[in-house]
Amino acid sequence: MTNAANTIKHVASPLARQTLLDRDLTRPVSAKRPIRLLPWLQVIKIGGRSIMDRGPEAILPVVEEIRKLLPEHRLLILTGAGIRARHLYGVGLDLGLPVGSLAPLAATEAGQNGHILASLLAPEGVSYIEHPTVANQLAIHLTAARAVVGSAFPPYHHHEFPTSRIPPHRADTGAFLIADALGAAGLTIVEDVDGVYDTDPNAPGGEKAHLLKETRAADLAKVEGTLPFDRALLEVMATARQLERVQVVNGLVPGRITAALRGEHVGTIVHTGAQAA
Repeated sequence: MTNAANTIKHVASPLARQTLLDRDLTRPVSAKRPIRLLPWLQVIKIGGRSIMDRGPEAILPVVEEIRKLLPEHRLLILTGAGIRARHLYGVGLDLGLPVGSLAPLAATEAGQNGHILASLLAPEGVSYIEHPTVANQLAIHLTAARAVVGSAFPPYHHHEFPTSRIPPHRADTGAFLIADALGAAGLTIVEDVDGVYDTDPNAPGGEKAHLLKETRAADLAKVEGTLPFDRALLEVMATARQLERVQVVNGLVPGRITAALRGEHVGTIVHTGAQAA
């Protein structure tokens, strides 16, 4: 083969025969702040066990509050899984299923919860969309409607990291990953507690628990005990590129979601590892 023919088959690049895991090699690109794809988007993650499992007493007020927010914001509403996913975990573990097989089973319930919310918001033009549509066509859907609903579970599925018998990356992690990737204006995690406490408020002696109005993901990672979100969320917060903070609010208190989306401090603000622009 002549040198000319050999040259045609190759593209000159400093990445040739290199690995993108080499931080020295990727630093000229990774040090730059990514473009915010949807800077006007607000992401809301609705808890499965904390909100959806409570039935109409909790769901309908949240739906009504979101309905009133539609003229103000364009929303990506993501739902988590609840008690049915825990039942699936139990059955799956008894059968000896690997963690990568448990993840899509739990994600199915998160999607079912999303269909419920989307159906209740259907009169406002809101619909449920699957992961590929969120990844590729979210912008056009939000041009047609003020909000869409999806599953908060990240689509790791059979590629889930086998570091645990239970999938570590669940709804909170998935919601953060998509919000950070899109460069969203904010992420609000809606639970059934006022925020993050220094100890579990529902455990014995919980009356002494102190609400952390503001904290850092790096500090929470050092604390042992129960958190109102997936612990894996702290790991992805550490490498965030665009989303500088997340607010955890109590969805059972009317007006908290509205206040959070308007920039008010009504829960716990958790600062990520992202640097301000």
